[in-house]
Amino acid sequence: MTEQQVYERIDVKQGFEVRKYAAHVLAEVTMVGPFERAGNAGFGPLVSYISGRNRSGTKVAMTAPVIQEPLDDPMTYHVSFVMPAGSTIDQLPIPAGNGVTLVEVPSLIAAVSRYSGRWGEDSYNKHVNKLLSDIETAGYTVMGKPRFARFDPPWKPSFIRRNEVVVPIA
Repeated sequence: MTEQQVYERIDVKQGFEVRKYAAHVLAEVTMVGPFERAGNAGFGPLVSYISGRNRSGTKVAMTAPVIQEPLDDPMTYHVSFVMPAGSTIDQLPIPAGNGVTLVEVPSLIAAVSRYSGRWGEDSYNKHVNKLLSDIETAGYTVMGKPRFARFDPPWKPSFIRRNEVVVPIA
C-alpha cells in the first residue's frame, strides 16, 4: 500500500476536519496551463525523479497525495509529491533536471475537506468555496492558499477516488 502523508486529527467541525501535518519534504515542479493539464503534466517529471532519474540514480518510494497548489500567476501551479515520512533534503537524491526541486515544509495546521469524483477545476473550486465558508463559520483564520490533494491513480473510477481540499489555518 502507498504511504500517505503523516498527520494528526485535532478536531472535527461541520464540513471539515482540522489536521496537524508533520514537517515534510516535497518534490515539486512548477507547471503552466489549465488546471487539469498542469496537474497531469507535473506528474511525469515527479515520477521520473522518484524512479531514479536523479543525480544518484536512487529510487524513492511513491507516496500520496499528489498536491497541486495555484500560484499568483494565472494558470500556474506547483505540483508536488510528498516524500516518505522522516525524509530530509540531505537524505533525498538531488534532482537532475526536469524542473524538480526539493522543498522543506514546516509543520502546519490545516482545514481539510474530503470528497470523491473527478479532478476537474470546477469540482475543486466548488469544494474550495464550501470549505472556505465552513472555515469562516467555525471562526478560523485562513493562513495560506487552498491546495488540491489527490490520492488515487487515474484509472480508478472517479466515484471512488479520494480527493481533498487543504487550507492552512491559524
